Amino acid sequence: MNQPQIIAETEAYAKEQLGQDTTGHDWWHTDRVRNTACAIAEIEGADAFICNLAALLHDVADEKLNTSKEAGLQKVQTFLTGQLTDKGIIDQVMHIIETMSYSGGGGAPMTSIEGQVVQDADRLDALGAIGIARTFVFSGAKGRPMYDPELAPREESLQKEYRDYSKGSAINHFYEKMLKLKFLMNTAYGRKLAEERHDFMLIFLEQFYKEWNQGSH
Repeated sequence: MNQPQIIAETEAYAKEQLGQDTTGHDWWHTDRVRNTACAIAEIEGADAFICNLAALLHDVADEKLNTSKEAGLQKVQTFLTGQLTDKGIIDQVMHIIETMSYSGGGGAPMTSIEGQVVQDADRLDALGAIGIARTFVFSGAKGRPMYDPELAPREESLQKEYRDYSKGSAINHFYEKMLKLKFLMNTAYGRKLAEERHDFMLIFLEQFYKEWNQGSH
């Protein structure tokens, strides 16, 4: 099995599938997740090849970008079967991708260190400066306002929030998802990286409200 060649083919496939996305789930998001996953994998002792494949393909299967979750997973399964003969590796990668989604933090826990690594890397890209930028890009793409002081953050599951694009605001998304992620990290190194990004978001929110309320009486 030529691992570098398989990674190169998977990169090309992910670029082709995600290259036109304008919601923050584009190729560069995938590339960042892959790079972060490889960095965490090295420290946590996870299989870099499996982490690489799962990170590169995790959004190709995302139901936000497909007609259904099943259709997205089938697309990835077909691609992997064309690249690999080792069913064990295919099954591991598919299991990671199936378990990946945030779903309000209520999804099944990752059973492998590779899954924990890739999930942490994906969650880290929803934090910090990059996470802030992606939130405003996603909200703009879905026609949601930057902020509405009369609109309180919702407590319902993020799964519903993702599907109902007509409600909510970019700022509310901080409270509905982003500020919860630090507490959902799987690995020690992931938690360390999340801490700094979490703190930066709190600083951003403080400054945002300060500017928003400037001159208010």
